[in-house]
Amino acid sequence: QVQLVESGGGVVQPGGSLRLSCAASGIIFGAYAMGWYRQAPGKQRELVATITSGDSTNYADSVKGRATISRDNAKDTVYLQMNSLKPEDTAVYYCNAERSILGGTRHLDYWGQGTQVTVSS
Repeated sequence: QVQLVESGGGVVQPGGSLRLSCAASGIIFGAYAMGWYRQAPGKQRELVATITSGDSTNYADSVKGRATISRDNAKDTVYLQMNSLKPEDTAVYYCNAERSILGGTRHLDYWGQGTQVTVSS
């Protein structure tokens, strides 16, 4: 059974920092691209950052320079460090794991349950 369990969310003041963690189980973690997405009330889920199995990273323009995604394959965990937080960063943050197998004919895609991040004074 695949599980992605996020932690580290909470309430933080504008300008503050948070580190989100996502612990994976039930998958060959090192073979998956991992990502963080977020969904604010009334808005669609959007990409925040991704990291491939080869450690290549990609960031949304809205968080570039403020966010760092990293992974620890020994701990089956992906992290998202967010600095200089803004009220518009308030959202539920979701962890994602994905990979293609069977020569690209099958796509595996898993999601965590989400963790709330609220940026407010």
